[in-house]
Amino acid sequence: MKIYSVTDPEFIPYGRVIEGYDVSAIVETLREKTPLPEGTKYIPEDENIHALPIAKEIETTLFGGVPAEFGWCNGHNTKLNCLEYHRCSEFNLGTEDFILLLGKQDELVDWKLDTSKVKAFKVPAGVLIEVYATTLHFAPCHADPAKGFRTLVVLSKGTNDGFTAPAGKTSEDRLLFATNKWLIAHPEAPQAEQGAFIGLIGENIDIADSL
Repeated sequence: MKIYSVTDPEFIPYGRVIEGYDVSAIVETLREKTPLPEGTKYIPEDENIHALPIAKEIETTLFGGVPAEFGWCNGHNTKLNCLEYHRCSEFNLGTEDFILLLGKQDELVDWKLDTSKVKAFKVPAGVLIEVYATTLHFAPCHADPAKGFRTLVVLSKGTNDGFTAPAGKTSEDRLLFATNKWLIAHPEAPQAEQGAFIGLIGENIDIADSL
């Protein structure tokens, strides 16, 4: 699978690189105060990161003053498994290079996506990016299996924290999996057994051979 960079023009429909912030304190906190599991682990909010002055700057400016949560997703991964979206942008930053597998909402047909439309993008270590609300995404993949990934995840406060029962008024309600989290799973993904909407058609992408 071809792996683009977030500095390539192909990334423009999916997100943007954020410049002007000194993110070194976040990188240091991720590296020193968060684990690196063999699988993947996600924590919606980490008080060590949230307490950093840079977190307040990001909340005030990049989120326009809307309360935000500063968490992380760490570990090792090479598979697509699922794609999700939120009603807000997501901001990511890694201590090491990491790779995102991305799709677009406007490519969904009846809330399903052919996985051949998914593109891979490498995010260099220490680079802060915005992933647009209209971008389908999920857990990062490592660029180096020896290093894994430690990745900042910034979202509107409350995202992924609990469950909001859907009204059952629209077909999209089938995708609502957690607070502010609409999830589309591949049949082979563990989330499929947990009741996630199965909407990824085709290969469950694994980039291990592309690294």
